[in-house]
Amino acid sequence: MEPTGYADRPDYIVDVRRKRNLVHVTHEGAVLAETTAALLVDEQDHGVVFYIPRADVRTEHLTPSDQTSRCPFKGQAKYWRRKDGSDPIAWEYPAPYTEVAVLRDHIAFYQDRTIVRIGTADPAVT
Repeated sequence: MEPTGYADRPDYIVDVRRKRNLVHVTHEGAVLAETTAALLVDEQDHGVVFYIPRADVRTEHLTPSDQTSRCPFKGQAKYWRRKDGSDPIAWEYPAPYTEVAVLRDHIAFYQDRTIVRIGTADPAVT
């Protein structure tokens, strides 16, 4: 495994917090995900992103893309596209670095390619 970027930048911040707000993701009218257990990732030098538990993503609408990339602070990313589309609309880190291991089994959606709506926190969860 390649070394993480934290070796050169130990002060780099990737803040990850579990949120109980309803997160609803659609693309061209299809519901792709809905959860009250998303991770809110606030990464230094990037915008905030919600990562949805894989169990709450409707993967029947998605297929793996050939595209991959590497983030020095999160690891090797794999991308997803709509089955009837060509451009990636989501990504995940199948084997994230130890510092952000909680991202495993979560998928994030591009906010400029999908509609990500955030609702109120689930009052039943304490």
